[in-house]
Parts: sequence; structure tokens; C-alpha cells
Amino acid sequence: MASRGYFFVLLHAFVFAALATSAFSKLSPNYYDYSCPKALSTIKSVVESAVQKERRMGASLLRLHFHDCFVNGCDGSLLLDPTSSIDSEKNAPPNFQSARGFEVVDDIKKAVDEACGKPVVSCADILAVAARDSVVALGGPTWKVRLGRRDSTTASLEAANANIPAPFFSLSELITNFKNHGLDEKDLVVLSGGHSIGYARCISFKDHIYNDSNIDPNYAKELKYICPRNGADSNLSPLDPTAAKFDKNYYSNLVQKKGLLHSDQELFNGGSTDALIKGYSYDSEDFFEDFAKSMIKMGNIQPLTGNQGEIRVNCRKVN
Repeated sequence: MASRGYFFVLLHAFVFAALATSAFSKLSPNYYDYSCPKALSTIKSVVESAVQKERRMGASLLRLHFHDCFVNGCDGSLLLDPTSSIDSEKNAPPNFQSARGFEVVDDIKKAVDEACGKPVVSCADILAVAARDSVVALGGPTWKVRLGRRDSTTASLEAANANIPAPFFSLSELITNFKNHGLDEKDLVVLSGGHSIGYARCISFKDHIYNDSNIDPNYAKELKYICPRNGADSNLSPLDPTAAKFDKNYYSNLVQKKGLLHSDQELFNGGSTDALIKGYSYDSEDFFEDFAKSMIKMGNIQPLTGNQGEIRVNCRKVN
């Protein structure tokens, strides 16, 4: 009986790997070279302008891509507004009143469609490219985004609640969550480095600063001014002191027990990921190189390709 259960675990892993490999092979960095040669330069221009106006926007665009990919794959479902038939992922607690950047995505879509002469570039691909260009605009690494995703015609608030990693997760819960998306412990540590930029709401780190012991006491005291025990849930704190610059300081902070979120500090708390955290705290080059690799890997989580889905005219609604 046990061997039979083990067989089905292996079979599930094999099927997931086969699907991922198949989808990966259908995506290409050169996908729009002939259908819309100006697509990537147009996205880059809009992103750079948005980030120049507001540095925080870079982190917001990166987060949209993360959260989109972790629901039902990188299919642009997060961008859909609620309707009678769309249970919008924007209303899920991980996104509600905190996910930003939708207007910038609208601006990118409008500019790209004008550059292409018609809707050619999917909203899912816009998210993937905008995430890369945001990281670059804030001083981080670049990578070749594989393209050719198509857009979902559905969304799932329930799936968003179930699949987006929560700020109160333990290390084992984080590892399991990432594994369910075909990502390993190294991907977990590397992609968490996206918290090098951006901010978090008080409600997401309140329990950590008042109830956890694995936090520097002076850092916790400082945060309590921003985030009192009662109220002020929407007050913001930077995820690391250089929140407008993509760098390795996120990892240095974890070593010093200055992770803003409980889930952040879980990565350096006597567990299996400690060595990776310490290594990246010393070496920006390794972090940048591995971040690029893991972003490519994450961007290939169950994309819609071929005749699946659609190319939306408006990223906020199905055609």
C-alpha cells in the first residue's frame, strides 16, 4: 500500500515536470520579434517612466507578477476586475488594498497595442516583462523573459487565498507552497529577495513585532511606532532600509534578525535555508545571477499557450 502511494507521488511529480517542460518549450524571448518588434522597448519605456515618478511602483509591478503566477500560473488572471462571472483575485486578502500598479499595466497595454497596431501582446506577458524592467530600473539584474503566454478568461479568489504565500507562514509551509508550484528551496530564498524593494502594511507584520522572539528588540521597538498594537493596519514600513534599491541588504537584515515579516525571518531562523541566506548576504553577484534564473523559472509556471486563453483587448476584462 505504501509503495502504491509512493508511486502516485512520483507520477504527480513526473506529470508536473512534463507539463512545465512542454510549456517552457513553447515560450521564447523572441516571440514578438516579427509580430511586434517594438513591444519590449515600449514596455520598458512606460515602466521606466512610472518608476521614475514613484520608486515604489517598481516593487508593485514585481509583486503583481509574483501573485499572478502563484494562483493558477502566469496567465494574467490577477488583472481581471470583479463581475457577475469573475470572482476577482484583486479582492483576496493578499491583494485587497495592497496590490498596486494596475493603472500602469493599463498604460503599458495601451502603448503596446498602439506600437503593434492591434492587440498582439498578452497581459500575462506584459506582467512578466514589466517585472523584469522594474527590477532593472531599481538597480537589479536583467534576464531574457520567455514570451508567448496567453491570457486567462477566468479568475479565482479562492485559489488566490490558497496559493499566495502568507506573511505568517512557517519555513515548512513556505517550502511546501513553493514546491507545489514546481519551485525548490533555493528558488524560495532567491525569490524572497524580491523583498529587497517595496513596503508592507502594518497588518502583515503586527504579530511578528509583538509576539515573535526571533526579532531584534530595537528593530521591533522602532516598528511599534509605525504599527501600534491596535489600529493603523494600513501604515507602511519598508521591507528593508534600501526599499527603493534592488540589492542584497534584505539578506543582511535577516542575519541581523531584522526581517519585517514573520515569513521573511523564518528563512533565517536555524533552519535549512540559513546557509543560503548567509551566502547571499555576502555576495550580490551570486544573488543577482540566481534571482534572474529563478524569475525565468517562476515565469514559466503553467502558462497558457497556443490556442489556450486569449489575447485581451483590455487587461481588466475578458474579450
